[in-house]
Amino acid sequence: MNMNKKEFTEDLQSLGTRLHRATGYSLKGLQAAFKNEQAFRLESYTLLLVIPLALGLGNGGVEKVLLIGSWLIVLLTELMNSAIEAVVDRIGSEPHELSGRAKDVASAAVMIALILAALTWLLLLIF
Repeated sequence: MNMNKKEFTEDLQSLGTRLHRATGYSLKGLQAAFKNEQAFRLESYTLLLVIPLALGLGNGGVEKVLLIGSWLIVLLTELMNSAIEAVVDRIGSEPHELSGRAKDVASAAVMIALILAALTWLLLLIF
């Protein structure tokens, strides 16, 4: 791939614009989740407890990252669950087997993330 200086400069400018827009969309999504999703709010508040506990209780950088990261996975999964629920609700409010299945599977993903976080904390801090 041969790229001249002008093309390179344009690509860098485009990258900056894309990153700026993507950051804005991401922050908008976090705001919407915090405003509209009680579970996300509670898990966010819990993160405020998890971070200092992990920093104080973790032995070394790897343990600290695992303790905090396991809870960030819970938040990430909750965001995906909320997105799936919003799309399903947008499609229609009448009961449908596939809509219910999509919501149940997304909820199961959150449950698995919570189990992962609990196991991470238990195994690292007890054993």
